[in-house]
Amino acid sequence: MEPRLSIITLGVTDLQRSYDFYSKGLGLPTTRTPEQGIVFFQTSGVTLAIYPYEELAQDVGPDWSGPRSKFPGVTIAHNVRTREEVDAVMETAAGAGASVVKPAADTFWGGYSGYFSDPDGYLWEIAWGAFEFNDDGSLIVT
Repeated sequence: MEPRLSIITLGVTDLQRSYDFYSKGLGLPTTRTPEQGIVFFQTSGVTLAIYPYEELAQDVGPDWSGPRSKFPGVTIAHNVRTREEVDAVMETAAGAGASVVKPAADTFWGGYSGYFSDPDGYLWEIAWGAFEFNDDGSLIVT
């Protein structure tokens, strides 16, 4: 297997609400609309997709439909280049309807980060201080 992630798909309860949050609220670029049944957002690196939760569960298999755990053990990280960007992204997300779960603060690992949850409860960490960036926006992990 090549060391690459291509798409992360979030199962959402209201495709239009999530589309509005990610496209209008956070400004993620897309050429798709909810009427097409699935929306892809192009980012530097992994593509983010939103798809109706029940349909995603059915695609996996008949035994996967059911309520999601509040914390499924996965977070999505968005690393930024400056400490100030953490606060700006957290503010933008809150203005778009996110719930701030953990306000940005200094971390035990020497950085600065906070968490918000999107309209379906998916947790996003906005972080600064752990990585440098390649010109294309991808992380340099050593």
